[in-house]
Amino acid sequence: MAEDEGGGGEPDNRLLEAVLDDDEEDEDEFVMEEEVNDSEEVEKPSNINFDPSLPTSHSYLGTDMEEFHGRTVHDEDSFLNVPVLTNIPVILIPGQTLPLQLFRPHEVSMMRNLIQKDRTFGVLAYSDSADRSSKFGTTAEIYEFREEQEYGIETVKVKAIGRQRFKVIETRTQTDGIRVAKVHILPEWVLPSSVSGVQLNSLNRLHMFVSGKPPACQFKQAQRWWQKYQKRKFHCANLTWWPPWVYSLYDAEILMERMRAQLREWDENLKDDSLPSNPVDFSYRVAACLPIDDALRLELLKISSAIQRLRCELDLMDKCTSLCCKRCHNTEITTKHDIFSLSLYGPMAAYVNPHGYVHETLTVYKANNLNLIGRPSTQHSWFPGFAWTIAQCRNCGSHMGWKFTATKKEMLPQKFWGLTRSALQPKMPEIDDGGSDKLRWGRVISSLVYLCFKTFFDLANVFDLPFTVPCWPPHFSLPKGGPFSSAPFSSFLTGSMENAEGGTQC
Repeated sequence: MAEDEGGGGEPDNRLLEAVLDDDEEDEDEFVMEEEVNDSEEVEKPSNINFDPSLPTSHSYLGTDMEEFHGRTVHDEDSFLNVPVLTNIPVILIPGQTLPLQLFRPHEVSMMRNLIQKDRTFGVLAYSDSADRSSKFGTTAEIYEFREEQEYGIETVKVKAIGRQRFKVIETRTQTDGIRVAKVHILPEWVLPSSVSGVQLNSLNRLHMFVSGKPPACQFKQAQRWWQKYQKRKFHCANLTWWPPWVYSLYDAEILMERMRAQLREWDENLKDDSLPSNPVDFSYRVAACLPIDDALRLELLKISSAIQRLRCELDLMDKCTSLCCKRCHNTEITTKHDIFSLSLYGPMAAYVNPHGYVHETLTVYKANNLNLIGRPSTQHSWFPGFAWTIAQCRNCGSHMGWKFTATKKEMLPQKFWGLTRSALQPKMPEIDDGGSDKLRWGRVISSLVYLCFKTFFDLANVFDLPFTVPCWPPHFSLPKGGPFSSAPFSSFLTGSMENAEGGTQC
């Protein structure tokens, strides 16, 4: 987009004002400010004829880009040196697409060199724009590349995809200006079934796996299928101290099905085969489209277990009720019920503007407390067939995103909003409300039960009694700070891993 702010969510609007001033001089037009009518009733789009594959192609970067095939995978727990980009305001998630437009000479030179090698670079993750020290990041692999020169300025356009998480050991800057980091590729802990410790091999033939689920079924049929699945999979839990529902809280397939139900609220036409079947890839796909701030997203990136990542994502989707202006804090912009999907990526994806600034844009069909600035434009539109208009917070004037309007009457939806994630702050409910009493008491009781059991088990070990049962909770210890200890919703989470980098396994 040619006229959007380069730093969506930044305190000042100098870039926007400069661009609009240039437009006034060149086109002799005046800047219009339009107040959005919040009382207007807007229905969720049901009949959408927009091609959801168009945003994923990033056609605004050009159609004649050089494509690369193959994939580079580094060994887990290995150490390597990778060039890193430090000016990308995105916490890249593995599997997420990252479009780039680079103008700085050392970055252009870095991309040229990478094309001749393994096409892999690092994207550092910053939880705070003011703090430029980073301990974590994600490797990105280039799959499309284009180099061009305009007005004597060399530019590279890149499409990359996130691959593997890493921890930064040290960084250094070379004489050519390229920054290189020594990183540790973090492993993915693939945990066994929560009841694997008590499953009898002779009864394996009775186990039911998700591959036997009908590809399409009605809601009641699917509900009965899942009840039968849980009953047969966790029947051996009756041999332990804990009921089957406890183990289902840590079952990857059940967690994924609960997450699919949440995603269907955003996209009624969502097909299960469009989502990854692997729990690790599935958890990353969800993490990439959650409209949370950088601090929470970084905590998700640190988690090394797909099961724990899914549990945290479910908790976030349940507790996040609305999205507010990051600068105003209390100015509500939209709610989670207004989110819908217009792309194969899901409701949120990363796009880059002509200035090289990357915006992770969330699509919603209704937004409040916004003012529109300027006239609609189709230049560099991320959604072909739609014109965009800059949207600002009505209270503080910070850049919030854009309003997209269809250029043809037959196109559906006729309008929607694209909100930049960097300008949004998720709003969580207070833990002390009346509805949380049952949840709070349940966790108190479960902790007491655990302490009683642990005491009994320790005594059994002291007296060398032949007594073993699965741990509580399955795979995880009781919270000791955990990866979300500093997050606002830490009191909602249970079963946090003992540490984010490696975790514990029973």
